[in-house]
Parts: sequence; structure tokens; C-alpha cells
Amino acid sequence: MRKSLVHNQKNPSSEIRNPKLEKSAIRNPQSAIVLVTGGAGFIGSNFIRYVLKKYPADIVINLDKLTYAGNLENLEGIKDNPGYRFVRGDIADRELVNRLFAEERFDLAVNFAAESHVDRSILDAAPFIEANIKGAQVLLEVARYYGVKKFLQVSTDEVYGSLGKEGLFREDSPIRPNSPYAASKAAADLLCYTYYNTYDLPVIITRSSNNYGPYQFPEKLMPLMIRNALNDKKLPIYGQGGNVRDWIYVEDNCRAIDLVLRNGRVGEVYNIGASCERVNLEIVKLILKKLDKPESLIEFIEDPRGKAHDFRYGLDSSKVQNELNWSPRYDLEEGLDKTIEWYLAHQGWLERVITGEYLDYYRKVYGSNYSITP
Repeated sequence: MRKSLVHNQKNPSSEIRNPKLEKSAIRNPQSAIVLVTGGAGFIGSNFIRYVLKKYPADIVINLDKLTYAGNLENLEGIKDNPGYRFVRGDIADRELVNRLFAEERFDLAVNFAAESHVDRSILDAAPFIEANIKGAQVLLEVARYYGVKKFLQVSTDEVYGSLGKEGLFREDSPIRPNSPYAASKAAADLLCYTYYNTYDLPVIITRSSNNYGPYQFPEKLMPLMIRNALNDKKLPIYGQGGNVRDWIYVEDNCRAIDLVLRNGRVGEVYNIGASCERVNLEIVKLILKKLDKPESLIEFIEDPRGKAHDFRYGLDSSKVQNELNWSPRYDLEEGLDKTIEWYLAHQGWLERVITGEYLDYYRKVYGSNYSITP
């Protein structure tokens, strides 16, 4: 029997009597009530779209704080879906999370919610500690109390640190984060392991490589370069653009996460990568070529990350491929074509998400010489 929290602690929400709770024992076993945190962000919104399409009988509750990168416009077209509901809130808010679990009795929980950008973590690590560590702990504790059937923590290859020119990260590779962001994600991963090991909470962790695709916030490499190139603005690249990343189209990652959630072994870590390593400069040149823009727009700048800018990431994804019969469907050429097509068709979305707060951040990182305003 799964262990639960000590019942003499204060937990008024556990006394709620909600008709949904009585129905939970007899609802259709082919459906699930799924909590997705951070579902208004880039990967989270793509995951919600994927789940609602693949499992029309599922109910998806999206809990999102709507910080700068969370945008309900990412979910246009599904907000009226009867199987979807949005709740605005912070995963670090214990009272809110407890009430939500009491009302919904989730079968599955997937935690995408996180502060997620290395540059921002270098400017100020505090929000990363609050969201990525405290928020994860709140979710784990409440999920333990209410006996969630699966809890999936969405992590990152950055927890492993930096690779040399050879080799790949395996799931059993040492964790050696080099930035406040990566450290906060590594800490959350370790918390997940302790909740599995100590309390038998059915936790699984996925660690994916660099995602790209629709709805990605323009602080990330591909959307930033696409947007600047479309407006004939300078494309600032750290150092000489020699850092190597393994790229995966977001839909491929969502498919893998769903397979791990439904069929993965609890207590395990699954790497998700597409074996698509490219030097950053190569990616930028490819974008310029596809947009028919000159390489003279490229401008190399001093790298503010220093030692926190890992040289190379590369993942061994054989575990998820062999155990769950997953493989990426999109190579870089096709995935990048789809991504550029999406941004060309949604330039209004791109302009709307570039707010005053983002402009302030952009100037801090790249300097006043690299304007992104039209």
C-alpha cells in the first residue's frame, strides 16, 4: 500500500466533499484526469494540445502562473474544449495546489512549470529557487497525500553539465550543473528521487535536449534569430557560436513524454533527444538561408555566461527508444521548416509576446546596440 502523509497534520482541504471525488472511483478506466503545470508555456502548451487530440476522453487541468513566458494565446482553439480547464496559480502556493488536488483527484501529474532560461538565472537566481525547487516540492508533497498514480517531472539535459567533444550523457551519468537554472532543475530531480525512494511516490523523470517549434518564447535561440532576421536586425551570437546542442522538435518530445507518463517505469529517468547535434552558428546560418537573409546580420558578442555556458550537450536516448518504441519523426530540416512556417504565419503572436519586461531583459543581456523593436 502506498504511504501517505501523516493524517493528523492540518489539511482542511482534505475534508472537501465534492461530487467529482465520488465519481473518481467509477469513471471510465480508459480516461484520466491529468494535471499539467506550466501548460501555458512553450512545451506545456504543445503537450496539452497533443494529449487532448490523442486522448479525447481525458480531462486536462492546466495550472499556470502566467509569468512572462506563459501565454494563454498559446492555447487558442482549445480553451472551449469540454475536456480542458485553466487555473491561474503558482505551484509554490501550497493551499491552492492542495485545494486543486482535493477537487480533481488527479490520476496523472506532469510538471512543466519552471523558470527556464540560463541567462535569467545568472541575472537573478531567486525566482528559479522558488519555482523550480520549492514549487516541485509542493507538488510532490500534495501528490503524495492524494495518491496520484504517476508524477512526471520534466527536466533537462543541462543537469548533467557540459560534455567534451566525445561521448553522450546516459541516465546514470553524474549530475554536474553549471548554472543556477541547471542547479535548480537538478535539485528538483533529486527531490523527485527522494519522494520515490522514501515515500513510494510513483515518480518518473524525463530529461530532454533543446526543444524548438511553435509557441517558443523569443528569448530562446531559434525564435529570437527568426524574429530578428525577419526584421533585418542584428543576430547576436555568444562567442564564436561554437557551442553544440542536440535539437528536438517539440512534438517529438511531447510524444516521448506521453509514452513515459503512460508506460514508463516508476523511479526511472528517461533521456529524450533526437541525435541531432549542431553548432549554434550552423543553426543561425541555416535560419538565414531559409529566410533568404544575409549572413552579414550575424554579430558575435561577448558571452556573459562564462563557465556557465556549457560547451556541448548530447543525449543517449536508447532507453526510451528500446523500452517504449519511441523515435523522433522530424529531422532538423523538416522541423525547422515547420517552425519557420509557423512563425511566418503568427508574426502577430510574436510581436504581442515581446513586452516591456522582455525588452528590459533583452537589453540587459545583449546591450542597447541590439534592438529588437521594428
